[in-house]
Amino acid sequence: MAGRLETGIDVLDRKLNGGLPPGSIVAFTASPASQSELLLYELTAARGTLYLTTERSDQAVRDAIENTNAPVGSPTVRDISGSEPLDQANRLIRALPEGANLIIDTADVLERGDRNRYRSFMTELQTHMVNTGSIAFLHCLDGHHIPTNRDTTKHMADVVFALETQVRGAEMENRLSIPKFRGGTALVETVKLELADEVAIDTSRDIA
Repeated sequence: MAGRLETGIDVLDRKLNGGLPPGSIVAFTASPASQSELLLYELTAARGTLYLTTERSDQAVRDAIENTNAPVGSPTVRDISGSEPLDQANRLIRALPEGANLIIDTADVLERGDRNRYRSFMTELQTHMVNTGSIAFLHCLDGHHIPTNRDTTKHMADVVFALETQVRGAEMENRLSIPKFRGGTALVETVKLELADEVAIDTSRDIA
């Protein structure tokens, strides 16, 4: 669809009618024990990317991206795990050029702060994404301790990607749903993904 930016992941772009609208914020929820990071790495292949890491070191992220077999780009990786991650993120985001990707991995650290400060951060993020025609991806872990501001993230996000990982018999099953797509059409069905060395559609048949 004209005017949309490709994610760089073919299976997603086909389902999204060409990609995501410029200016979008995507909340990407997933289990901490899933292969969700693989999807983040592949997003870097589409365009210039600023990758903000809040828990792993910047070198650990660079090594992981370089060692994956999936198609990836050469993102700028910055560690914002210091005492004021919101302030660090704001400074770096203000320098984001037009038509870029922003990845925050994970958003959990930012979501645990003061609600008003976090809401202001999300408001500024929305404004900057729209002004630059960029796309932000916030990696949100659905673990045992959900941050207090997770609802704010999902509400203010334009799009929600929800990855569910389950063990069925001897197999691991990954299903991606898109329950929210502001300005577009949410998917009515989940997409069964294979997350091994790259993101692909799982073509195995479901057995009732």
